[in-house]
Amino acid sequence: MLYLDHAATSPVRPEVLEAMQPYLTGVFGNPSSHHTAGEAAANALDDARARVARALGMRTGDVIFTAGGTEANNLAVKGIVLAALATGRRHLVTTTIEHESILESAAYLTRFHDVQVSMVDVDGAGRIDPSALTSVLRDDTALISLGHANNEIGTVQDAAALASVARDAGVPLHLDAVQSAGWLPLRDLGADAISIAGHKLGAPKGIGALAVRGRVPLEPLLHGGGQERGRRSGTENVAGAVGLAAALELAEEERASHAAQVAASTAKFIAGVQSAVPQAELTGDPVRRLPGTASFTFAGVSGEAVLLELERRGVISSSGSACAAGSDEPSHVLLACGIAPEVAQTSVRFTFGRDPLPADAPERLAALVSDAVAAVSGS
Repeated sequence: MLYLDHAATSPVRPEVLEAMQPYLTGVFGNPSSHHTAGEAAANALDDARARVARALGMRTGDVIFTAGGTEANNLAVKGIVLAALATGRRHLVTTTIEHESILESAAYLTRFHDVQVSMVDVDGAGRIDPSALTSVLRDDTALISLGHANNEIGTVQDAAALASVARDAGVPLHLDAVQSAGWLPLRDLGADAISIAGHKLGAPKGIGALAVRGRVPLEPLLHGGGQERGRRSGTENVAGAVGLAAALELAEEERASHAAQVAASTAKFIAGVQSAVPQAELTGDPVRRLPGTASFTFAGVSGEAVLLELERRGVISSSGSACAAGSDEPSHVLLACGIAPEVAQTSVRFTFGRDPLPADAPERLAALVSDAVAAVSGS
């Protein structure tokens, strides 16, 4: 089996598991407890926080450990906007291609807190025009929340240009970096808040982080014992935090070499599919994209049927976001890019891991995709 759904989740790296092991067994104390066992856990948590902050270009105290990327995005969007309501700011800006955790958080704020939301459209490649972002900002805008790289089509936004717009307007910018962490540099992007998730990096599921600069007020969503400096109550997942820090550091160390190799393999795969499958259309930006993401539509065939045929041939892929798996509705991301609903339902996403593939793998994979599409179409 060849697993090509790393955007959904990645396997836990052996080095990460080794780093976590002591905090799953001997060092099991509650980091809030004032005794030797608790202090050992607290020290590990503080060290993990500092390491994550360093990788993100933030201060140690900016990092809040969460249960994953969805919670981190919820905390960023709801927490920053709710805190801003006291100052009269009740306007949120996001886009039509964001992850459901951002879009549903925006919908919640609209329903229950009278927050007004502006949705910025994207072009056919899923790119945000900075001038379009500027045009919707208002005096009462509380937050701009955007994905650094899209989880379905892989398009990478010009974060520096978008951050410049936010900075000129005096509006905090939140970047959902769940997909880009480990693939792209996150330091010096100009974001005021950054979300990441461990299981996209080689850490376990159930751990993530939101880094929020200290100058940005944040209303907590979880109340209780006041952990995480009062911003996220609940006993911290010490082993998970250690694993997240280890995975992020490893990805950062390998990024320069591995990302380039994976991007080259992916480019060969894309060219092979486009050559072998006449109706294959690459979605997303052909250049500014995540190194290991290749998403296609295959007009006239069922995307789900192609997935089944690929799995029969030993290739695991997906039809888009894992959070929308099983839905009969076409992808909101592809619709926002101007793709017709009936074509959007033919999409198949291939996302590669950080380990480079054998030299002949892209061509062999493209041939398997061609065989699968031919089997479904009956040709």
